[in-house]
Amino acid sequence: TPRSVKLGMFKLTNPFLEEIKECQKRDRKLMEKLVLIREGKEVDFGVDEKGVVRYRGRVCVPDVPELRKMILEEGHRSGLSIHP
Repeated sequence: TPRSVKLGMFKLTNPFLEEIKECQKRDRKLMEKLVLIREGKEVDFGVDEKGVVRYRGRVCVPDVPELRKMILEEGHRSGLSIHP
């Protein structure tokens, strides 16, 4: 309205981020990046407050076919994702 502003926020959560985090621990390439991050030699990759490896702020999904399939299937089913 002209006299007020309504602010709202909601947070969507799902089990994928935890699953990604666990799979990242078994991904050799991402673990090599983690060493470089800790040594201060990597600027594009980082670790967020939840311990998830990210590239320029985006989650790094390890090359685990089952995990990628789960993410794609969820993206196609969800009304809030890839195909609303």
